[in-house]
Amino acid sequence: MSFPVPEITDVNRPYWDGLAAGELRYQHCKCCGNNWLPAREHCPQCLSADREWRPSSGKGTILSWVVYRHAYAPHLADRLPYDVTAVELDEGARLLTNIVNGDEGRKLSVGARVELCIENEEGVSLPRFKLTDPK
Repeated sequence: MSFPVPEITDVNRPYWDGLAAGELRYQHCKCCGNNWLPAREHCPQCLSADREWRPSSGKGTILSWVVYRHAYAPHLADRLPYDVTAVELDEGARLLTNIVNGDEGRKLSVGARVELCIENEEGVSLPRFKLTDPK
């Protein structure tokens, strides 16, 4: 089964364009300094609409994760088991992603350092991460 294609809007287009260009971008509030993902029209902290896109260093830390051993969607059946991991970028924005060298979750730990590795899924560039010091 095909991988679902994200809905690209005017609000999130810079995010997807950045990934296609090899760069992970996050939104930054010019009013309060908050950084966030996913894209939205207003800062989730102060509700200001005065925001801009910034490039991430691509480095971050694992906050939490779960390993799925059952496919809840048909397009995931051939990926089992797989992790869904919460990563906080060094800039403060957070996103859900996958760890490509996590050994089905056995190598993951809270606080582990990760770095961006953009992967292509059926023509869509996706932010995935790899452990920088897998044990």
